[in-house]
Amino acid sequence: MSVTPEAFKSALRLFASGITIVATRAHGAPHGMTCTSFASVSLEPPLVLVCLERDSHTLEAVSVSGAFAVSVLSAEQEAVARSFSRPGHKPFDDFPVRDAPNGSPILGGSLAWVACSVERNLEAGDHNVVVGLVEDCAFHSGEPLLYFDRDYRKFS
Repeated sequence: MSVTPEAFKSALRLFASGITIVATRAHGAPHGMTCTSFASVSLEPPLVLVCLERDSHTLEAVSVSGAFAVSVLSAEQEAVARSFSRPGHKPFDDFPVRDAPNGSPILGGSLAWVACSVERNLEAGDHNVVVGLVEDCAFHSGEPLLYFDRDYRKFS
């Protein structure tokens, strides 16, 4: 039995997830995108994964740079999530951004961030699973921005 893409998306839209921005620097410029496919993989060594669309500029930039950062967005950062989810040029100048120690951009106001070197980059369907070795991280208290049923949400 085959599952249609629409049925698959409809089922998975009911899985609530946090919202992140995956970003890097390559070719002298910042690149990034909104990403809900982010997870921890291992504590020893500290590994995370992100799933990036195969045809995205961010995947190409991460592959070239060999490094990336993941910013975990707070409930107040819906505008950031929406801006970085649009195709084309990303609005790094519109939001507070600073560089992680590995040179990758991190979004100010985020609940947490991890800076990684690329450990593995695996093809998986129409995405790549990029496994990153966490080299640095920081976190703050606050409420997360969530994605559920095709919309941004906050804890009530």
